[in-house]
Amino acid sequence: MLIFAFETSAKAASVALLEDGVLLGESYLNCGLTHSRTLLQMGQELLETCGRTVRDVTAVACAAGPGSFTGIRIGIAAAKGFAWARELPCVGVSTLEAMAQQATAFEGVVCCAMDARREQVYRALFSCSGGVLTRLTEDGAVSLEKLEAELKKTEKPKIIVGDGAQLCYNTIRTAMPDCRLAAEHQRMQRASGVALLAHARLLAGERCDGAALTPNYLRLSQAERERAARLQKEETHGESANS
Repeated sequence: MLIFAFETSAKAASVALLEDGVLLGESYLNCGLTHSRTLLQMGQELLETCGRTVRDVTAVACAAGPGSFTGIRIGIAAAKGFAWARELPCVGVSTLEAMAQQATAFEGVVCCAMDARREQVYRALFSCSGGVLTRLTEDGAVSLEKLEAELKKTEKPKIIVGDGAQLCYNTIRTAMPDCRLAAEHQRMQRASGVALLAHARLLAGERCDGAALTPNYLRLSQAERERAARLQKEETHGESANS
């Protein structure tokens, strides 16, 4: 089984090739260029470097969210296009759960956090023991205060990963000295984590076709929120005029 994985949920972009559970290679860029300019070229170069072709790929995976709305759409579009061309099975995985794959050597609670702006973070918590991750919370957008309260419920050692890790750590480190910030090279979202998680899902029989691959944004986009507010305002004005 050769899995081609995409990760585009934040500023960095990465692609990975995983063959029968073994990581063949990964390409990672965090240089400010847009994913639409870099992603496909990174994928092509990775295939060539690993001595593989698109015909060798047997499954496609991507981070389906949460994360940047534009970034998630780019990654899903790339996965869909690649899968449709050869009718390959797809796996869309949680960005946060894929991030946790980088911390399986840690014993304790893994806090995966992404900056969701509006004074919130996307977060998911996992217990890690003997390299096995157990989910403690569903993915969600929460305030830093709520995240701190959740982490205080356990006395286990804690480590924070993700592009929101520094923000979270700066907020809670005084109250929780047992909380660690993951090293930079282990902190950010990576396609290798997506591929590892997708491999387990495929072995369990979880897959879909390209048409069924959808994003999981967790909350409405700014444009959708503004439209909903505008419609609510118009509805309120209409009710006032009729009364």
